[in-house]
Amino acid sequence: MNKSYVPLYRKYRPQKLEEIVGQSHVKKALTNAIESDRISHAYLFTGPRGTGKTSTARIFAKSLNCEKGPTISPCNECENCTNITKSIPIDVIEIDAASNRSVSDAEEIIQNVAMAPVHSRYKIYIIDEVHMLTPTAFNALLKTLEEPPANVIFILATTEVHKVLDTIKSRCQRFDFKRITTDDISKHLRFISDSEKINITDDALNYIASNSAGGMRDSIALLDQLSVLNSSKEAIDVDDINRLLGRLSFDDLTKLFECVIKSDSNSSLEVLNNIYNQGNEPSQILSNFLEYLRNALIMKSADSKLFTGVIQLNEEQIKKLSGCLNDIETHQIVSLIDKCASYIRELKLTTNPKLWLDVAILDMANLTENTKLEDIQTRLQQLESGQAVKPAHVYNTPPMPVNKMAEKKEEVKPAKQEPIMQITIPPKEKTEITQPVKNVSSKSDNAELKNLWIKFLDNIQTFASRAILKQYAKPVKLTPEEVIIAIKSDSWLNRFRDEADRMSLLESASAAVFGSKPKIVLRKPNADDDKLSAESLPSESEPEPATKKKLIPEINEPEEVVKDAIEQSKEATSDINTSTEKVSPNHSAQREDAGFHSDNVNMVIDLFDGKIIE
Repeated sequence: MNKSYVPLYRKYRPQKLEEIVGQSHVKKALTNAIESDRISHAYLFTGPRGTGKTSTARIFAKSLNCEKGPTISPCNECENCTNITKSIPIDVIEIDAASNRSVSDAEEIIQNVAMAPVHSRYKIYIIDEVHMLTPTAFNALLKTLEEPPANVIFILATTEVHKVLDTIKSRCQRFDFKRITTDDISKHLRFISDSEKINITDDALNYIASNSAGGMRDSIALLDQLSVLNSSKEAIDVDDINRLLGRLSFDDLTKLFECVIKSDSNSSLEVLNNIYNQGNEPSQILSNFLEYLRNALIMKSADSKLFTGVIQLNEEQIKKLSGCLNDIETHQIVSLIDKCASYIRELKLTTNPKLWLDVAILDMANLTENTKLEDIQTRLQQLESGQAVKPAHVYNTPPMPVNKMAEKKEEVKPAKQEPIMQITIPPKEKTEITQPVKNVSSKSDNAELKNLWIKFLDNIQTFASRAILKQYAKPVKLTPEEVIIAIKSDSWLNRFRDEADRMSLLESASAAVFGSKPKIVLRKPNADDDKLSAESLPSESEPEPATKKKLIPEINEPEEVVKDAIEQSKEATSDINTSTEKVSPNHSAQREDAGFHSDNVNMVIDLFDGKIIE
């Protein structure tokens, strides 16, 4: 083993404040504190790992204890600077709280605090991962941390500041270290690569920076690992990184993505097996595919100006992925992400990961059918909850094709309605009938009451109340003077009676239908409802509405014309009844309440053999 070898992350650790990558706000604050001689007794450095917390603490300690200081540019040559660089614990003591977290460790610190520094101005304690200290150890340090001796400084560093007691945080000056940007990491990696003569492409450096989660130490460590592949002829590229880390290449992921969005199950399995046979683990395959879908979602949803630094792709890869996104909608990508994340969780629990990997890809490869089914489920949930159903284009999917049976069913009129043929009579010798039609059948009475009821329901402003009335209520009397509605459900009867909002809906509907405010009576159904319904209609002495005249044929037409019209009417009735029977004996044409609902609602009820509920 080469004892002189030093890992790159240690070799290129910053030794001055200006050498720290990023964290400009921290560097400025500490510089001003040194120059103005306003040094606090306790500091708290917090932020993600690899962002420079411990390095900054060491540099700050050098700046305070350098023989030429305090200075923002320590010499790194004097005894004090050298001891800090080599981590020799004389006046600057570094403590790992993860392994020194007990009360006895805290008491040892308290005892040593009283001792004066040996060679330096300050005795500085750098406690790394301070959140690992026990609450008892924290409490033991609390008084000392609040009022330490004049020549003692505490610098606490942590990646999980929420675990530090508030009483500790309130006694420290807090500095939050941010994730280092991809661009800054790439530039620093290029500087190291040139200094170490590592032949690597800029795309590879950007790829390293993008996958380091904003941590410089992890980026440099990966570059150090890749340096063993260094060759003067061929530069290290992204594929080399993927092979070294066991990650899937962009081309393999693109092939899998193209098969999935085309709903090609066979090709998806074939591509998946090729990827799996390369030695990739199921969890790694799905994790990489999830990251690929994340990039696809950003490209589909966001502006192209935001791609740089957000997605982990170069220009050529962005162009290739953009071509695939023309065949998929945003909500479908979200659906794939949801499924992929769900199967990743399943893989952590199963004893047969390959089985779940195949199931995951096959499930995602049924993209078209799955998203249509999800659309239907969403719309049904809205119907059941009483929400307004959004049109299909809101879900970014074309409307689901209706089968031929459903199309026929929408065109068929209810079987109980008899078609009426209107006979056109020439103007000459036309005899106007002004007498009201006598002996109105009970079937016509019911039809007229239903028409009024449908008009009444159309004026109910909320979908939920309208659906409840359609299902549970029956009109008994509908006149400008009085409206009687029988509700068969006790719970809904009480709610409509007691809730002012629901009663106001009925009053508004009555005013819209009759132009007045009739008395509204809500009650349970009884045996006399049918008789009362007939009495509530216009009597025979009342003049018929003007529209009725148009439905009565005039009798001065030649007898042959009238007979032909009657025969045609019978044939039309026969054809409609025949087509109704062919559709289905259970279709909405034979349901008495079919006319109370819209065509779309009737279609959903018939398809799923259900009913409307709230």
